[in-house]
Amino acid sequence: MKILETLTKIISEILKDLGVPNPEVSFEHPGELSHGDFATNVAMRYGKILGKNPREIGEQIVSQISSVQGIEKVEVAGPGFINFFLSPEIFYETISEIDSEYGKNESRKGDTIVVEHSSPNLFKPFHIGHVMNNTVGESIVRLAEYSGAKVLKISYPSDVSLGIGKAVWSLLQKGEGNLSTLETVEEKLNFLGQCYVDGTKAFEESEEIQKEIKEITRKIYEKEEGREFSAYLKGKEINLEYFLGETKRLGSSFHEFIFESEAGARGREIVKENIGTVFQESDGAVIFDGEARGLHTRVFINSEGYPTYEAKDIGLLDIKFSRYNPNTSILITDNEQSSYYKVVLEAAGEIKPEWKEKTIHRTHGRMTFKGKKMSSRLGGVPLASEVLETVGEEVKERLEDKNDTQKIDAISIAAIKFSILKAMAGKNIDFDPETSLSFEGDSGPYLQYTVARCLSIIEKGKGMNLAPRPQKLQDEKVSDLEKYLCRFPEVVEASQKLWEPHHVATYLLILAREFNSWYGNTKILDEENLNVSYNLWLTQSVATTIGNGLHLLGIKYLERM
Repeated sequence: MKILETLTKIISEILKDLGVPNPEVSFEHPGELSHGDFATNVAMRYGKILGKNPREIGEQIVSQISSVQGIEKVEVAGPGFINFFLSPEIFYETISEIDSEYGKNESRKGDTIVVEHSSPNLFKPFHIGHVMNNTVGESIVRLAEYSGAKVLKISYPSDVSLGIGKAVWSLLQKGEGNLSTLETVEEKLNFLGQCYVDGTKAFEESEEIQKEIKEITRKIYEKEEGREFSAYLKGKEINLEYFLGETKRLGSSFHEFIFESEAGARGREIVKENIGTVFQESDGAVIFDGEARGLHTRVFINSEGYPTYEAKDIGLLDIKFSRYNPNTSILITDNEQSSYYKVVLEAAGEIKPEWKEKTIHRTHGRMTFKGKKMSSRLGGVPLASEVLETVGEEVKERLEDKNDTQKIDAISIAAIKFSILKAMAGKNIDFDPETSLSFEGDSGPYLQYTVARCLSIIEKGKGMNLAPRPQKLQDEKVSDLEKYLCRFPEVVEASQKLWEPHHVATYLLILAREFNSWYGNTKILDEENLNVSYNLWLTQSVATTIGNGLHLLGIKYLERM
């Protein structure tokens, strides 16, 4: 709100006049709406510095800003909090402007932000861990887009490894021609998955096969033309097609892949260039002495001369920054990678400080499944398709129309994504179908249902020749619903500042509850309601705001439930 900018300037000048050289003024919402719309603790914060009682400072501030336009009342409370009550016009002005752009800002206009997420291991299926990574990553992408920045969405597939060598060895044993006899991507992927299993088993049982697989891996890494590399390329193409299909279903797309093979080659060069300064040789390998820096010591080039994951990530950073020159690079991983990335980014910062300074690492936890039916079917690390199928069965039981596959899929994805995003970053999640699929609880489907209810009311109004209008005819007290509606832009900014989507998720639940409570106490389409058009506008504004918020979470809203 512009009123906050005005208050910040005025309070800063007052504090400077009192003797505070560079005051910082911040606002928060009181715990209870009856205590005001905004509050600041500057009087308590600078009381000791000025050698004055905080309440005395608060009174001085209040005496100079009580006449500011847009302020209905201002008071000092408790030990020195200053509470502000805004005039109704401030809220009505904001609400009258709510549209599909509501919540967008230009805080990062002109910036380039690279977001890396959903990076698959080729020749392995897309599992629930990838879904969690994709969910958090896609939401951060959309938050970045709402900041006005140019956003580049990157995936970093692991396309060269000993594991892939095992799968290719098995594929060659079975015959690549078997792939062409299979019709669907899923069938081909299952075949390749079995190749991975069989190749791993063979590797463990025979030293001779170990040598063959290591040689195949070398040929793939060196891109050596031949039967092995040709079989590898066929498998890679199938895996990428599958990956793009799975992420599209979840609502994601990517600007570019940066493959591990490319990053590995560049990373090995960089590590070698910095031996003796950042890295050192040890027993035929190249290491980063993390222990000397209070971290773990890790190998960046192994004794066989191959780059490890650490070196590959150094190469990835170089490619990102040389190719895109981002102001910020955000990467999303499992929370168990936290200590690993502390070492990688420490080493990266010693090579090029901006690599560390401009990189933000965000994490997600892991998901378990509650309930006998789900926990028994989805034990271990289930595939994304298995999770969606199982959740879809639960959704189908709750819907009247059990044949609307698109709606079932949208609700299933909403339930899973919201369960992930409402948790704080890095927290593990136990997916409970009873709560996660509820149309009346703290869930994604509940938010979808609220939007559908809003749209249904508006549609009924149209049938009565009633249209939403932002003009309020009756002089009534500003409701809690109106106040919460006005908070959406600042919630978006808070999420952008920390790149934490759970702030949006929490807010949407509060707004939905407030609307449903207000709706239960308001006869919107009653012929005696003089504010019917304004009430319809509020209803439309709720639908728009929750819809915009769901977009930021990567969740589709439904016009009918």
